[in-house]
Amino acid sequence: MAEYILPLERLIEQFRKLPGIGKKTAVRLAFAVLDFTNEEAETFADAVRGAKELVRTCSVCQNISDGDICHICGDSERDHSVICVVEDAKAVMSLEKVKEYDGVYHVLHGAISPMEGIGPDKLRIRELIARLSDGTVDEIIIATNPTVEGEATAMYLTKLIKPLGVKVSRLAYGIPVGGELEYADEVTLMRAIEGRRTM
Repeated sequence: MAEYILPLERLIEQFRKLPGIGKKTAVRLAFAVLDFTNEEAETFADAVRGAKELVRTCSVCQNISDGDICHICGDSERDHSVICVVEDAKAVMSLEKVKEYDGVYHVLHGAISPMEGIGPDKLRIRELIARLSDGTVDEIIIATNPTVEGEATAMYLTKLIKPLGVKVSRLAYGIPVGGELEYADEVTLMRAIEGRRTM
């Protein structure tokens, strides 16, 4: 037997499909939607529908876009000879906040994970290799996550790209600012040592 009346139960279940949303949060969100005016509810529904219908992938870098080419790939001021490879569009947004990188991106839409049935063929690797064919790219910066899957993807890409004569570098990972060495794990410490730079 349903805990709530059917229309509310259906709304709660839809919110529970979102990542990181548990039962309590889903209930809270569903009741928040019930407090919307009809106009607010329509605007909310239109925003969901519009995002689903209008957001697509950039034909060049595979990032999210509302046109055939995203605003980053379409920017002639950016350095198109350097491509930063990331797992998802959220990583692009995070890197863009720093405002230090002026190259372009390539979004893989995941990482190699045999346990989840994700092989290289399920990622946008073919599109990345196609971008290297005209000889205009000098460097690939691999910025996959510092996880087992991210490392496996980085190693796979390195083996694939190095023979093409393109420089491959890996984003340095290490101790966060404000972090203490005694609380860092071995992998983080190893990455911090590998990514050290001259002062």
